[in-house]
Amino acid sequence: MGMSISRQIDLTENEYLKKFVGKVHIPVTSSSSEQNNTEDSCQPIDEFWNEFLKYHITLPTNSQEQLSLDSRLESLCQSFLSHNLSTGNFGSLINVFLLKVAELLALSDTESNIHIWQAFNALFIIRCLIKYMIETGSEYQLLQHFEAIPAQSSIQQQSDSTNLEIDVASGSGNETNAIKTVIVDGSKFEAFFEAIINIIVVIPVKEFTYHLHLEAVNSIIILLSVNLFSQQPTEKSTIFKTIYKCPHANTLMSALLHFLSRMQQIPSTMFGFGSGGSFVFGIAESLWSILTFSRKSPDILSTHDLPTAFKEQFPLANQSLLLILILTNHHTTKDNPYRTSLFGCTNSQDDDTGSSGTTIHAAVKNDDVTVIPSTFKIDFASLYNTISRIVTIDQSTLLLYLLLHRNQKFYKFIMAQQNLQQLVIPILQTLYNAPDSTSHHIYMSLIVLLILSEDDNFNKNVHQIILKNINWYTERSISEISLGGLLILVVIRTIQYNMLKMRDKYLHTNCLAALANMSGQFRSLHPYVAQRLVSLFETLAKKHARLDLQLKQPNNLNGDAGQTIVTVPITTTSEDMLQDLSVLEEVLRMVLEILNSCLSHQLVYCPNLVYTLLYKRHVFEAFRSHHAFQDIIQNIDMVVGFFSSRLQRVQDQRGELGVNEVLEVISKGASQWSSDRLRKFPDLKFKYVEEDAPEEFFIPYVWSLVCRAGCVHFSSENMKGVTTEIGC
Repeated sequence: MGMSISRQIDLTENEYLKKFVGKVHIPVTSSSSEQNNTEDSCQPIDEFWNEFLKYHITLPTNSQEQLSLDSRLESLCQSFLSHNLSTGNFGSLINVFLLKVAELLALSDTESNIHIWQAFNALFIIRCLIKYMIETGSEYQLLQHFEAIPAQSSIQQQSDSTNLEIDVASGSGNETNAIKTVIVDGSKFEAFFEAIINIIVVIPVKEFTYHLHLEAVNSIIILLSVNLFSQQPTEKSTIFKTIYKCPHANTLMSALLHFLSRMQQIPSTMFGFGSGGSFVFGIAESLWSILTFSRKSPDILSTHDLPTAFKEQFPLANQSLLLILILTNHHTTKDNPYRTSLFGCTNSQDDDTGSSGTTIHAAVKNDDVTVIPSTFKIDFASLYNTISRIVTIDQSTLLLYLLLHRNQKFYKFIMAQQNLQQLVIPILQTLYNAPDSTSHHIYMSLIVLLILSEDDNFNKNVHQIILKNINWYTERSISEISLGGLLILVVIRTIQYNMLKMRDKYLHTNCLAALANMSGQFRSLHPYVAQRLVSLFETLAKKHARLDLQLKQPNNLNGDAGQTIVTVPITTTSEDMLQDLSVLEEVLRMVLEILNSCLSHQLVYCPNLVYTLLYKRHVFEAFRSHHAFQDIIQNIDMVVGFFSSRLQRVQDQRGELGVNEVLEVISKGASQWSSDRLRKFPDLKFKYVEEDAPEEFFIPYVWSLVCRAGCVHFSSENMKGVTTEIGC
């Protein structure tokens, strides 16, 4: 970035840092009187702060860089903690930051690189100190440092000698007696948080303000991370209370979602340096240049590592997305203005407001109706395109889930899209590459498909969208298939993967529920899709037969002649087998209901499924007399019998029939078939319902994403809260 990065400058020897963390109070202004608010803005800022804030840094982007930075700052942070309650220098820095932000907001033209640069530098130092205090202390101690005012002895030392030699070691003598009792009322913290909000929502994002906005978003994430390092409930946290009672929550959520939607790429330079900017950074070369790190620049459109590329090339969008997830998933059982804001946003391209300018729609959960007013407007098309581009990233899938599940306006917008493949295909790729994804990501991807399948128009449209040459589906080369057919194939594959690897009953349920919702609209099924549907039942049937045999002959687990006999006690093993058998029978029943639903509603449009049932009729034989299946097997037998007899008659006339001739007979027979012959079953309709206490799942999940996919890295060793299993 225009500076040498090879010199090994010892930060503990930097005179400005030493003075800041030392024993001497540093006033905000050059005036001898010190105030604890920004009313002294008419006084010039003390020259120390202007020099102190002249440094340049490239933000650490991975855990190694963060550890390197933390290790260089640790001794300085320890010295800061030892002295700040006496010196109040952190409060001075906060006031300097507030002044810098006030200056920025007062400027008619925000293209003042030096103001933005110094505001960023001040906020970065504050963020580093807050992060250290959160990871090593308590929230109360952090707020003490916010509110600390200088002791008289500290001010006297400053007035006695402006060139005082600073001792960074622990003080002695009367230093402890000089520390005043700090009254923590949160007022300084509230002013600081409001300044961060102003940066995000008032200052427009441009190339030279990009890093300031990023630092503001990161600072809020750091503040909220107090939940990771404390066992104190968030309801008792002053930081959480302040953030969740923020009167600008709606405006903040709007800004964050716009940051994501626009997905602005990180500038190649900071604050305009090197691109015609008016400010020269040469004066910063001597300070903190050791903190400059190299950066890679992958092309997000072609990279195979999309999460890393998104994080490195679009950090503001990435961090804004993570902050949205944090804000909306905490305090879910109370009034959460951020959730209300996200779930009530509407499409800026619609003109559907009433005379009051407010659109009202109802969201239904657990039979309760919650009226959600329109909160802010955003271009849904832009948001849809952005989410579609990055939906294979874990945090993007989670946001999509929240919007689809809770925002009815956005859900209806998605259902009206003609290019559904833009969103659905990447989700299917995530499921197809299940071993490369987390179990949570697989689970949320399936829930998204389940929510989409609740809409009949979606189920119709996916069979009308024809795809060609899906190269990533390698089980079989398919030159042409409908989006609906591809969806069925991938969901069936996920069921089979779950049977082998995850053995998650709820995952089975969600997969089958999505297929069941779609089954009444299955059309023009590809021969391979029809084969996979019936083969799914066949695979499950074979597993059912093996389990049933093992239960009847518990001393012969192999059940095959000539193989080793293994004796197993009839204890918990038999109980587990019985449970597995019960689950398996539920799944088999569901697959039969899916087949029956298609035959009842779409038989005329699915000749390939009838062909496959005729070819595989033997797989149903063992279940004709089974009490759990015989009612629905009768329907399948009736269809198979009808077409089998017609084929037999034609075959008697013509001789052996080829595949095309068989399909021709089936198509003609379908036109004469009446579904009234079949026994009626209720339509298969499943709706996703969030379980009770969803925060128990989502809060650890969200923070694991923040740690794994975010630009801010935390010390996992010190975590104490509900997310102690999260590794950063």
